[in-house]
Amino acid sequence: MKTLIALIKDNAWLSIELTLLDLYPDEKENIEGYQKMFNQLQLINPEPTNISIVVKWETDDFDNTKYVDVSGKYKNPKTEEEQFSQALEFTPWGEWLAMEIATESLQNFNELEIIAHCLYEMTFIGFEEEEIQEKIQNIEAEAEKYKNMTEEERKENTISLDELFKDLDDE
Repeated sequence: MKTLIALIKDNAWLSIELTLLDLYPDEKENIEGYQKMFNQLQLINPEPTNISIVVKWETDDFDNTKYVDVSGKYKNPKTEEEQFSQALEFTPWGEWLAMEIATESLQNFNELEIIAHCLYEMTFIGFEEEEIQEKIQNIEAEAEKYKNMTEEERKENTISLDELFKDLDDE
C-alpha cells in the first residue's frame, strides 16, 4: 500500500501544482501557501495511524452535482462510529503522511490527483498546522462548555435549525 508521504516524495511540485490548479482553479491565489506546505510536509515525520485515505466521487444530495470527497476509513474499526467515513481536515499532518491510500482511490484517481485533493482537504481550515490545531482546540473547548451548561443555559444559548434557516433567509 502506498502512503501519502510516498506519493508526495515520488512526485515533483510542478506536476502537483499544475494538477492542483486544474482541479481547483480558484486556488491560484493560494498556490504559494500550497508550495510552502508541500515543502514542510517533506520534513515532517509520519505518525502511525489506523486510518486510510479514501478519495472518491460523491453526488450532492441537494443539487445532484458531483464532487470529490476525501475522508478517512479505519482499517480496523473498534466502535460503531469508526465504521463510518471520518472527516480528516483537523487531522495532524504527520498522521496524514502515514496514512495509506485506499486501493479503490488508487484505481480511480492518479497519484497527482490524489495528492492535489489531499492538499486541498488538509488546508480547508488554513495553511499552517498550528492554526488548524488551534481551531480544533477552540471547537473542543466550546463543546465542553456546552456540555457543562444547564438545560436552561442551553436553551438561552442555542437556536433550532429552523430558526437558523429563517435567520439566513432574512439576510
